[in-house]
Amino acid sequence: MKVMPTVQLTASQSRAIENFVDDFEVINALADRNRQKIIVLLCNHLSEGLTVTEMTEEMSITQPAVSHHLKILREAGLVAFRKNGLQSLYYLTLSEPLIHLEDVIHDLRVEVGEN
Repeated sequence: MKVMPTVQLTASQSRAIENFVDDFEVINALADRNRQKIIVLLCNHLSEGLTVTEMTEEMSITQPAVSHHLKILREAGLVAFRKNGLQSLYYLTLSEPLIHLEDVIHDLRVEVGEN
């Protein structure tokens, strides 16, 4: 078995990699096609939001599957919900996680010499 040589990273390279690893939750949440479709659906309903039932009607997956994907998106900070009577209306909260992810990508580009 061939052993890969270890490379000493600079402090800024180490920080860039740590920030990238910290954002795996957001990256993972965005990687799934069903979650991407939920984000697109919510983009089309920015002011009023959507219920799980409304999203399920637009997708080819079950209500429990939609709820599961929404949980992952909520945990990543990409969506949130507010109560409306007995139902929950889901809406996008992309701004902060995506700004942070843009910063991480910028730092990685700087460290590998791209601008």
